Amino acid sequence: MPKLKTKRSAAKRFKVTASGKIKRTKAFKNHNLSHKSSKRKRRLVKGGFVDKTNLKLVKPMIPYLVK
Repeated sequence: MPKLKTKRSAAKRFKVTASGKIKRTKAFKNHNLSHKSSKRKRRLVKGGFVDKTNLKLVKPMIPYLVK
């Protein structure tokens, strides 16, 4: 089989934990922050994990990071 290409945009956005979960950063934290509450901005700083419904889309993008 030929080598699989990694989607470079996905490789920059996702990291894989030791347990195999895929970490991601949350959106809506770049601009227009003045009208967002401090509580909302603070929660956006903390990352999240890719939901199981989206795993089948993300895993093929980063074939050599996912075991």
